[in-house]
Amino acid sequence: MCTSIVEIAQAEGMAKRGEDWFPLAQAVVAYDHARHAPLGDVITLDFLNTGLGPAARAGVELTLETAKGLRAALDRAIAAAEHEEAEMRGKAAAPRLVQAAE
Repeated sequence: MCTSIVEIAQAEGMAKRGEDWFPLAQAVVAYDHARHAPLGDVITLDFLNTGLGPAARAGVELTLETAKGLRAALDRAIAAAEHEEAEMRGKAAAPRLVQAAE
């Protein structure tokens, strides 16, 4: 049974297929029958740039448990990156203290 569960998001970054890197335009997340993995239904992640033709695609098929673990890892990494960015902005924006000459 096809689930018709598909989410599409704009993407900015790069993906690699074989030896070649290509710029991303979209990320597609779907839940459906595995096409390549020897599994039942899977979460499929497709990173693509339709403007570059069918070769500009990097795909992954994951079990639901693996997808949940990846989501948790992404959440942790994003939170840490946001904290790091906030610290860097805070340091850059902090006024410099100048001691008065005595």
